Amino acid sequence: MPYRAPIDAYMRLLRDVVGYDRVAGTERFSEATPDMVAAILGEAGKLCEEVLAPLQRSGDLDPARLENGVVRTSKGFAEGYRAMAEGGWIATSAPEEFGGMGLPLTVTTCVNDMVGAACLSLQLNPLMSQGQIDALEHHASDELRNLYLPKLISGEWAGTMNLTEPQAGSDVGALSSKAVPNGDGTYAISGQKIYISWGDNDFTDNVCHLVLARLPDGVPGTKGISLFLVPKLIPDADGNPGVANDLKVVSLEHKMGLHGSPTCVMQYDGAKGWLVGEPHDGMRAMFTMMNNARLGVGVQGVSVAEGALQHALAYAQERKQGRTPEGTIIGHADVRRMLATMRADTFAARAIALSLAVAIDTGNATGDAEWKARAALLTPIAKAFGTETGIKVADMGVQVHGGMGFIEETGAAQYLRDVRVTAIYEGTNGIQAMDLVGRKMMDGGEAAFALLDEIEAGAEAARASLPDLAEPVWQAAESLRETTEALLAREMPDRFGGALPYLRGFARVLGGHFHLRAAMAAPDSADARLAAFYILRMLPEHAGLLAEARSDVSALADILTEDLVA
Repeated sequence: MPYRAPIDAYMRLLRDVVGYDRVAGTERFSEATPDMVAAILGEAGKLCEEVLAPLQRSGDLDPARLENGVVRTSKGFAEGYRAMAEGGWIATSAPEEFGGMGLPLTVTTCVNDMVGAACLSLQLNPLMSQGQIDALEHHASDELRNLYLPKLISGEWAGTMNLTEPQAGSDVGALSSKAVPNGDGTYAISGQKIYISWGDNDFTDNVCHLVLARLPDGVPGTKGISLFLVPKLIPDADGNPGVANDLKVVSLEHKMGLHGSPTCVMQYDGAKGWLVGEPHDGMRAMFTMMNNARLGVGVQGVSVAEGALQHALAYAQERKQGRTPEGTIIGHADVRRMLATMRADTFAARAIALSLAVAIDTGNATGDAEWKARAALLTPIAKAFGTETGIKVADMGVQVHGGMGFIEETGAAQYLRDVRVTAIYEGTNGIQAMDLVGRKMMDGGEAAFALLDEIEAGAEAARASLPDLAEPVWQAAESLRETTEALLAREMPDRFGGALPYLRGFARVLGGHFHLRAAMAAPDSADARLAAFYILRMLPEHAGLLAEARSDVSALADILTEDLVA
């Protein structure tokens, strides 16, 4: 499907909206100037437009399959992957000492956004490797880092994440996989893992699995879990893929979408593995990978939103039906409303994701605790709002196509089928909301209030030139502040009943803030007109969401199981 990389949109966001100058102003990232970033994104955009976008339909119509225990990938995927690897796009933020570019995560986030919009099924492969690289860099021994990181960064080898088991989904502590010491510093890993994205492929020399398992002396629950690196092929003395490990792909899941991405059931039968981090401390190491993936998955939602929007816009400018000044359906008020909503929410979700990446980069470059707290606060919001935006925009894309959207040949439905899982994996959006009002508010709301102070200061600065837009944003921030205070006054279980509408309301207000910043930077522009649409027509939704978040929890708590199943 045709795709145009929105390079100018990224550069305006970085320059005017999310404060990338803070990142480029640090010593660590001083060479990543706006000019360099524009050149890098331009090259990545060409790859996405010319090489990866043509693979989008191929992955859907020619799914990955399992043949005699070997995963065969969709037509063209091997060539697409090699193009990414040869261009250095697998791990642009990876450390230079191991062959990475050492670029800010903010730049990688833009690249991932484009790759996902072009072909989401294939983008999942490097996303998994990026997360594994991050986990190994921070937690693995020097020996493991020196052997595995260069191979993963170059794309010669690929990485996966193995958490889920048939009986242990979000409750990871219920896992039953075991790790028994071999007596030589390695471990025998046994158990079954499900939902493993890109658990195998036919285009890398090796596949490296990060597997959660329990040592014999591990206590029940998450505190007794350890993390192990288990390669498909055991490296020989020279670091080259050697004999096959005792693991296999049992089957591939039959999924609603993402057909080009093989989701594997993995079986480990005494497979040789190496401990990553300390014994019984696996969740801390795995959360490094998971938090990386949560930003990545939120961006996948933005990616699909962008692809679905471009697809719908192309159709709306061609489809003739009824009388409009344009001669096509793009002139009809409801179609125009849908397209404006799609673009405004895509902008908001992308801005939230990039502001998270900026916070991560700034925190890593400076060690500043406030930036790290900002990053932690934004992580569940970016993941949940990004994926819900992808689903909503893809659904509207089907609607813009009308009856043709329900016909698979147009490709509109694929965006919706592909993106639907993003609200589920890497922690469902309900879990993200509970994390936001729970763990992320254990500072008494300090990080949230600091962000609200920034939003209100931005609105105050905009009053003189854009009073009609500044006032609603300021009022929305005040309402969010009052709701935050109300939730903080509740016991933790009572917070959870209003957690999801609170997260959605928070995201709505953040979207208003970022749209206002864009309008301030260019008052007479398409961005300013889009900001007015969002702030005047979409931001008011925050009031209902926050009212729901503040509502008496008894209305939910009093519902009996019998009431639901009667």
